[in-house]
Amino acid sequence: MLQVSDLKVEVGGVVLSEGISFTVRAGEKVGLVGRNGAGKTSMLKVIGGAAEPAGGSVRVEGGLGYLPQDPRLDLVPEDVTALRHVLSGRGFDDALERIAKLQAAMEADPTERNIDRYTRALDRFGMDGGYSAESEVRRLAAGIGLADEKLDLPLGALSGGQRRRVEVVRILFAGSDVLLLDEPTNHLDADAKAWMLSFLRDYRGALIVISHDLDLLDEAITRVIHLDRGGDLTTATMYEYKGTYSQYLSAREADEARQAKMIAQQAKEIDRLQTIVDRFGAKATKASMAHSIEKRIDRLKQSAPESSVARKVLKLKLPEPPHCARTVLEAEELAVSYPGLDVFEDVTFDAGRGDRVLVMGLNGAGKTSLLRVLAGLTEPVIGSFRWGSGVKVGYYAQEHEGIRAGKDLVAHMREASDGLGDGQLRSILGMFGLVGDKVFQDASTLSGGEKTKLALAQLVSGRNNVLLLDEPTNNLDPGSRTAVAEALSGWGGTLIVVSHDAEFVEALHPDRALLMPDGNVDHWHDEFLELVTLA
Repeated sequence: MLQVSDLKVEVGGVVLSEGISFTVRAGEKVGLVGRNGAGKTSMLKVIGGAAEPAGGSVRVEGGLGYLPQDPRLDLVPEDVTALRHVLSGRGFDDALERIAKLQAAMEADPTERNIDRYTRALDRFGMDGGYSAESEVRRLAAGIGLADEKLDLPLGALSGGQRRRVEVVRILFAGSDVLLLDEPTNHLDADAKAWMLSFLRDYRGALIVISHDLDLLDEAITRVIHLDRGGDLTTATMYEYKGTYSQYLSAREADEARQAKMIAQQAKEIDRLQTIVDRFGAKATKASMAHSIEKRIDRLKQSAPESSVARKVLKLKLPEPPHCARTVLEAEELAVSYPGLDVFEDVTFDAGRGDRVLVMGLNGAGKTSLLRVLAGLTEPVIGSFRWGSGVKVGYYAQEHEGIRAGKDLVAHMREASDGLGDGQLRSILGMFGLVGDKVFQDASTLSGGEKTKLALAQLVSGRNNVLLLDEPTNNLDPGSRTAVAEALSGWGGTLIVVSHDAEFVEALHPDRALLMPDGNVDHWHDEFLELVTLA
């Protein structure tokens, strides 16, 4: 069971939410929803123990499993195998290391004491389920779409999507009584999503999940907690709804309709009272009455609810790209490999001005590796590529590697911009809904959706005419996802995109598909859309 009492969450000196109380019992499955920036991820971090509460308390009965939105494995050595990292979820990695040391000690000095210590360690390992652990890990990995051979590779040889799957497997393998999952289906193909939905439906513990995957929210939850935060200086209000996500949407729509009616009635009353003040305010005999009515108007304005519908709209307008050569990119016989793993080889393709190229392939096929080569972050083992005259390239990384701790949003924008002033940079940030004191916040403390918006804002400020986009709609709420798709579809530059989001891809109207790891190029046709979520 999970019990949250009077919780207060604060990031960068800004109170995101306070007075939050709720309980999640075994078998209850809660979807935590709200717009980007409402404070969902920050709250889950506090509940999961990754950040300290500014007030209140969190009580967990039993084991806790917490999957962050961007699980970083920076503290795990890259030469550790995926299997060993997953086994650490139950401490079996330490147990195996201890057994190996005891075995070495026994072989070097086979005394009765050393033999006994080694035997007891083996017995304990077996009683804890150690001998069946590896087969259980491989079963979970297969379900989530992580190929069996990937478990035996070092973490450093895995793609970002594969590493995230490894972390998901580790959390599930730990067998927690309470699960906190932040975007658990990011980077998962259709089969893996279906497996995850089935797992969560059958899960008997207490679950809180943040997700923009509507299928997951509709099929795997029994209750919704909605965080409604109007602006960056306001504090979120919590609303609870019983039932599925679709049922929540209907109930929320009814609430918002009632709220809109209340706002309209209140505005009408304010206008009526203001008319009285305007009519009688100048008369000395009526001055006292007018002053009293003005106070009433002020009270009405202060207590007036903010329209939650109006503030959700994100409108983006991208600047026209600078002119460049007709041929934007020529790549020949590119190959990338890591120790023990050949990612792809002999990839040859080109792109022209204004082209939309969708890079497709199964997880681990080298999509991200290819974009990192084109962005100049990774050297190909063999092969070469050449950008055309006048080309300026912007790269969006799915793991937000370019967003660093200790620097605020404006500083990030300065580094990426093409000589724009701070006023212009703040205007671009504002277009993405990043306004007020938010722009001076440490960028590493942003939510996943806000990091996505910052990274996209950086691309806009850079005056690029080629964009390399690696899963740019991950972590965005539906409204923001639609706004980004519409803005990019009307942009005149060249797009080379990796995405599992079928609606986003359809809005871009791709010209060609580059199929990895073989590097086959085909003209786009609508049948490819059926493969987007599988890729």
